[in-house]
Amino acid sequence: MSNKIVLDLETQQSFQEIGSRDPSKLKISVVGIYNYQESQFKIFREAELANLWPILENCNLVIGFNLKGFDHHVLNAYYSGDIFKLPTLDLMEEIEKILGFRVSLDNIAKATLGSQKIGHGLQAVEWFRHGDYENLEKYAIEDVKITRDIYEYALANNKLFYTDVADGVKEIPLAATGWNNIAGQAVNYTLPF
Repeated sequence: MSNKIVLDLETQQSFQEIGSRDPSKLKISVVGIYNYQESQFKIFREAELANLWPILENCNLVIGFNLKGFDHHVLNAYYSGDIFKLPTLDLMEEIEKILGFRVSLDNIAKATLGSQKIGHGLQAVEWFRHGDYENLEKYAIEDVKITRDIYEYALANNKLFYTDVADGVKEIPLAATGWNNIAGQAVNYTLPF
């Protein structure tokens, strides 16, 4: 099995608070990952990001939901290299290619897995603001778990589901078996030579 990482992050502020729609201006509160090689979930707080970079640099694929549109921009503001050079599978992007529009992670989780997120991004900002790392970290790991389970369902079934307001549950046909071809070679920006 290749060394894959599922990633999701939470921020310290909202777009409204920073007065911009630029994700790179947001500060990280926590990054949650699932490491396939270790079969383990991990959390990294902002001050611990130096420990995350070698993991990402040694993986063959970073998997997430809206990574290219959000998470990578936030991470890149902290990273000494170019996070966009990491081999990445953005599930939101893959789904949007098929449907022609975006669908939320929660919508897909409910329709495909019968489960749902335990909160939302603005709640995560509040948990950070109040120093409630227990709920913040639990929320981040739960989002990573849902993303991992959606990825694995898609690989096994070449489809996902979402709920359309007018038409109910609808199928998203995918060529998910081709996702394994996205995996690339590790990069090295922060490891010593």
